Amino acid sequence: MPTALPLCSADMSGPYALHSLELRHLRCFLAIAEEGNVTRAAARLRLTQPAVSRTLATLEDALGVRLVDRSTHHLALTAGGRAFQESAAAAVAAFEDALDSVRALRRPLRLGHAWSAAGPYTTPLLRRWRERYPDVPLELLRIDDRTAGLTRGAVDVALLRGPVDAPGLVTELLHTESRVAAVPSDSPLAPRGALTLADLSGHTIAVNTVSGTTALDLWPPAARPTATITVANTDDWLAAIAADRAVGVTTTATPGMHPHPGVVYVPLTDAPDLPVVLAWRDGPRHPAVRDLVELAHEVMPSDGARSAE
Repeated sequence: MPTALPLCSADMSGPYALHSLELRHLRCFLAIAEEGNVTRAAARLRLTQPAVSRTLATLEDALGVRLVDRSTHHLALTAGGRAFQESAAAAVAAFEDALDSVRALRRPLRLGHAWSAAGPYTTPLLRRWRERYPDVPLELLRIDDRTAGLTRGAVDVALLRGPVDAPGLVTELLHTESRVAAVPSDSPLAPRGALTLADLSGHTIAVNTVSGTTALDLWPPAARPTATITVANTDDWLAAIAADRAVGVTTTATPGMHPHPGVVYVPLTDAPDLPVVLAWRDGPRHPAVRDLVELAHEVMPSDGARSAE
């Protein structure tokens, strides 16, 4: 359907075939139908009343159907007009949806994370995205939130760790990460080649209650630590550990993304692996979300494979 001419332009006269109708004819008719008055429709469309009247007449001539009853004091749609109104509205909406999908593709895709992003796969993911989809910028945003800003609309898709129980979200498992202990660099635990949860139970545990994945129920009931300190983000978590106020538990993604001279990461041999998922809102979404999911599967290990340590 051609759309090159201005909306409801006044340069058309005489009968026109159906194939000569344009989107502007439908928009003019819909404005008349919704306003119930040609003068108000013209004001809404910022056109003259004669231009709107001529465009309506052209549409009726092409369709061979009277759409508007002009015999009464107040404008009213005919039976044909009422039937055509729904179809015309659907056609205009479909056209707008098509334009929106293209506009959305050019809008940056916002990828949220609360900590560690995609770990060692972060840079390969960003670089490969830029190579494959140069017209859609991928913005990586750290947001200290349980869903990395996803539920409040701050991002389009999020890299999340652990169970995701927020309503209205769709998730897809990418892979799993094993866990490590984070201890002060001068701690007697730092030189150890590996640790167990029991090795940490006598220490104060730094717990990130905002976006972290470690809670006391990670330990068996009989061996749970008795002391914790609460932090709100990864920076405060690292500072508490480096200051020898606590030890922490995280995943193998953290050492590469959050190195700290005062913190040593030691593998934990008996802690369960943590799932890493991509999550997005159920319903309308950025059209490039599925492309990101597919690319993430290409870049990261699949089938629950453990991430590189």
